[in-house]
Amino acid sequence: METIIFIIELIGVVSFSISGALVAIDKETDVFGVVFLAAVTTFGGGIMRDVILGQIPLFFTSMPLYVLTSIITSLAVFFLAMIFKRHYVKEERAVSYINDFVDAAGIGVFAVSSVRICLDFCPESGAFLAIMIGMISSIGGGMIRDLTLREIPFVLCKRIYALATIAGSAAYYYLSQYLFAELAYGEVIAEIIGILLCFAIRVLAILFKWDMPKAIDFRKMNEEEEKTPILK
Repeated sequence: METIIFIIELIGVVSFSISGALVAIDKETDVFGVVFLAAVTTFGGGIMRDVILGQIPLFFTSMPLYVLTSIITSLAVFFLAMIFKRHYVKEERAVSYINDFVDAAGIGVFAVSSVRICLDFCPESGAFLAIMIGMISSIGGGMIRDLTLREIPFVLCKRIYALATIAGSAAYYYLSQYLFAELAYGEVIAEIIGILLCFAIRVLAILFKWDMPKAIDFRKMNEEEEKTPILK
């Protein structure tokens, strides 16, 4: 079971590293910027989780393989983009879609794994803290990355993002603690279901352009005003 969980978490590291590297390349950062922002995207949320839980030393410092995987993944993305730069720019829209899908996989993995870490560290934490920890650690790295690039965090303005992580975290928590608690591989089954639920919600939001409601959608208002004929 530990091997399965390790593989799932490694998939999350690769997913977030690819996502962070693609965003960094889009913002025209150098190779260090690509590696750094990939690492921030991957481990930033986990650092926030560990600080909240008071876990010292930080979890990722005891997992050098995860850090090495993030560095190798981001460098691979950097050099592929550099070698195939013309094709990369030409297919920028497709690359953006790939980034969205990869990121969707990453947030699912980190949401449920962080709930598990929270329950291991604080067995009596309860549903609210565990689910909030799952949400914070899955979106925190992306928020730090966006703020570093002086951008409004994606999670605050586009598509259903935080809601997907809450759903995945809640599904894992209740399945692992109640429905599958007595099964031999119940925890792994619950983790896979939580990841798939989070991934499915994000993918549907991407495909159907679902957004959370806004008080005022200025862009939509401006587009409607431009389409409205001016009466003389």
